[in-house]
Amino acid sequence: MTQLTAQRSDTISPDQIRARFSQAMSDMYQQEVPLYGDLIQLVADVNADYLTKNPQEELILANSQELSRLNLERHGAIRVGKPEELFNIRRVFAVMGMYPVAYYDLASAGVPVHSTAFRAVTAEAMTESPFRVFCSLLRLELIDDEDLRERAQAILDKRNIFTEEALRLVDVAEQNGGLTEEEANVFVNEALETFRWHSDATVTADEYDALSSQHRLIADVVAFKGPHINHLTPRTLDIDEVQRLMPERGIDAKLSVEGPPRRHCPILLRQTSFKALNEDIRFTDQAEGEMGKHSARFGEIEQRGVALTAKGRALYDQLLEEVRVKIGGAPTAANLDTYYTELAQIFSVLPDTHQQLHDQGLAFYHYRATAKGIEAAGQLDASLNKAQLLEQGYLSIEPMTYEDFLPVSAAGIFQSNLGDAARGSAYGSMSNQDLFERDLGQKVLSEMDLYAQDSAQSLQDALKVLGL
Repeated sequence: MTQLTAQRSDTISPDQIRARFSQAMSDMYQQEVPLYGDLIQLVADVNADYLTKNPQEELILANSQELSRLNLERHGAIRVGKPEELFNIRRVFAVMGMYPVAYYDLASAGVPVHSTAFRAVTAEAMTESPFRVFCSLLRLELIDDEDLRERAQAILDKRNIFTEEALRLVDVAEQNGGLTEEEANVFVNEALETFRWHSDATVTADEYDALSSQHRLIADVVAFKGPHINHLTPRTLDIDEVQRLMPERGIDAKLSVEGPPRRHCPILLRQTSFKALNEDIRFTDQAEGEMGKHSARFGEIEQRGVALTAKGRALYDQLLEEVRVKIGGAPTAANLDTYYTELAQIFSVLPDTHQQLHDQGLAFYHYRATAKGIEAAGQLDASLNKAQLLEQGYLSIEPMTYEDFLPVSAAGIFQSNLGDAARGSAYGSMSNQDLFERDLGQKVLSEMDLYAQDSAQSLQDALKVLGL
């Protein structure tokens, strides 16, 4: 993992910079997309109502330090167009303590990008600021029209998505091990410029149409001065209620919630969004007063559950594929009720209690010494294993929140907001993690390794408390 050099005494923590950046990003996006502010208010209302009705859940969230960060945005998403942009965006995020975790191939789902998620990698850092960015790199090699591919490359070659000051401060951070208070404030403002919306396109109307006809995401990446943030995402405790209430608040919701079904013990990640805005833009060959249209920016909502182990994830992927085969692909307006019915029925084989998920090795958990265990510390039989300590009440388990993403769900959100749901797997299986990591400038981290290490460390800490 690429990190900054040893920190000077006058620098502030990357977590503080990340928290400031995510707040600045939220403020900017709410100004640019006022409907997103309405969505944040709706989510806050749903969360407050949920906690009122479920006081035990509020206690669990408080104990796991999730409550304090509940109303903070959880993630945003950007799409960059060329390897140099990906390389430098990694450096920018490193200043904020965010590192590339996992590789996602969206080409097989009909979206010509591959991606990673930049996020903090320790529980302490995530508690201070859970913000992460799902970052996708356009794969120009998947454009089958050679002339269009060359034109797109030429357009991208002309742009620089970072301010000179932002890159200078990245250099300073790398050399000095961080940024001072004053430098960090300037850095946040300068970095924000990369994500700002520009209504002036960098292409003609005909060039835009040609790019869009290949794939609307290609037009979104290539036709503008920079990778405007295309959505931000608050976290809800009841995504089905948010989905139900969006139309009542005048928010045009996407058709269905992506991910697993509603469960007593939520798993992984469920997502929905409002549909992308149809915004005015001006092409380079348009006269004053003439405007074109572009749809890409939206607001998303997420509900996170427990992280699944490799065994649990394999079962999840298998069950999701069974659902998609059963209904013939992604859900549509015509089969939505059938989709939800099949989803619930097929997923019923996945245990829905934390004890079962833990005991069958399907999900990751933190371990905590109980009050009973603490009272008996130093007096316990050293031969007791983990299962026995849990069974006898000396240890307890706490679900580990899933902090990453699901390729099928991400593709579903993209396609819903780009109008390309019918493309299917037009690009086939074109995964190329080696190429992505070469462009990135480092290996991506394994999310499974991070969860396993965190779980193992919590067990070690709990055993130490028990005197074992």
